[in-house]
Amino acid sequence: MSVCSLFVGYILQNNWHPKRRRFPPINQNIPNVKPPPPEEMGEEDLQTRAAVKRQHPYYWGDTPEEEYYTSQGVKSTNSFYTSPRGITLFTKSWLPLNPPRGLLFMVHGYGNDISWTFQMTSIFLAQNGYACFALDLEGHGKSQGLKAFVPNVDLVVDDLLSFFNYVLSQDVSFQNLPKFLYGESMGGAICLLVHFKAPTLFDGAILIAPMCKISEKVRPRWPIPEVLTFFARFLPTLPIVPTADLIEKSVKVPEKRIISGLNPSKYKGKPRLGTVIELLRVTDYIDSKLSDVSLPFLVLHGSADVVTDPQVSKELYEVARSEDKSLKIYDGMFHSLLYGETDENIEIVRGDILKWLSERCHRHVEIN
Repeated sequence: MSVCSLFVGYILQNNWHPKRRRFPPINQNIPNVKPPPPEEMGEEDLQTRAAVKRQHPYYWGDTPEEEYYTSQGVKSTNSFYTSPRGITLFTKSWLPLNPPRGLLFMVHGYGNDISWTFQMTSIFLAQNGYACFALDLEGHGKSQGLKAFVPNVDLVVDDLLSFFNYVLSQDVSFQNLPKFLYGESMGGAICLLVHFKAPTLFDGAILIAPMCKISEKVRPRWPIPEVLTFFARFLPTLPIVPTADLIEKSVKVPEKRIISGLNPSKYKGKPRLGTVIELLRVTDYIDSKLSDVSLPFLVLHGSADVVTDPQVSKELYEVARSEDKSLKIYDGMFHSLLYGETDENIEIVRGDILKWLSERCHRHVEIN
């Protein structure tokens, strides 16, 4: 999710210068309301919250991981990978039972991780014949680093490329398969940075509500960025940046907001000053490089997304020099296209992704 977009919007608004079951059932005992924060809860409320968490050690409930993956017809592994700069990163793979037809290297968004609802899409893609690989970025999920502190996105890109190349080296058959990037929100921006650094490594990218640029509608004016940058030099890890409730603004279905909020690894604090400044820097850089995007890509965005701007995705589509590029804007959909929408809407988005992947895998076979 794009903390930058919400943050700068806040500044301006406040005058600061299968047949398998694809969607796990929502526990019907969970009230259809937004719960108060823990500090405002009474003892009875806290006990209820604890009981709900015990019922949902995973987003699908309490079924053990291996048993759940087996029921979904996929294989999954967990491991830790140490990047060349010595950072220990948690990784997961989701594999089809038969030989894969393509590989997806997936990148999550700000404050998120790969072990909760993000993996719904990974499981779905593995069910449909694609091998998926991902890691928790530095400072996220089960990986090393101060929670939600991203001081240097360039180093994160290096970590990802190192891990992706490591995965490719583990199986000779992978070399002949089409390879795709997949990123959500901040992860979409990072996928573009990976592409800029390794322009011929991947055969395409799927960008879900990517954080490619801060919209001019909400971009802070001088001297706000300069003032924040100055303070970030001295207090980069301080979690003081105001922002709106990302879950409420990203997830449309109320019951799913509650499940999202139960994620034990999700960062729930205020954005850190250094992270916000770094993401502003990165989006400025990507904005200046949109015309250099040359790989095939599919960009998907909800028209009602207030976290990242769908107009920026339109600009990416218009400016990128890629010969093979596709854009879909879904009327009335929010930021979380592949979890937070109604099941019917999610099926629409999934169908578009599968169609795009299938066409390019077929083309890859014909060429090779």
